[in-house]
Amino acid sequence: MGLIEIEGMEFYAYHGHYKEERVVGNKFLLYLKMETNTEVAEKSDDIDDALNYQIVYELIKEQMQNKSYLLENIAGRILDAIYEQFEAQIISSEIKVSKLNPPMGGQIERVSVTLKR
Repeated sequence: MGLIEIEGMEFYAYHGHYKEERVVGNKFLLYLKMETNTEVAEKSDDIDDALNYQIVYELIKEQMQNKSYLLENIAGRILDAIYEQFEAQIISSEIKVSKLNPPMGGQIERVSVTLKR
């Protein structure tokens, strides 16, 4: 078994409860961890035997372009898209979606939602 982690993904996107957030946008940071069987890829050195994390990144990028009100929705949609493509290869997963400088009336670095499957 192995872990694939995609760390520090940064997107400028238009998610949020307030209308202004969906117009002006904000920075978001994402972290994804997937547990998968890597034994065949370890021996073959062939991308066709691996969980292709370039495709995973493209799925995440696509989902980040679709506006949402809640971080929970974003994280859930991303996991849905990844599992739709790679369900047979993923044993478990965890995604963390963080909104930087959220408009909450105070100095807050970020707010995050983490989902596990």
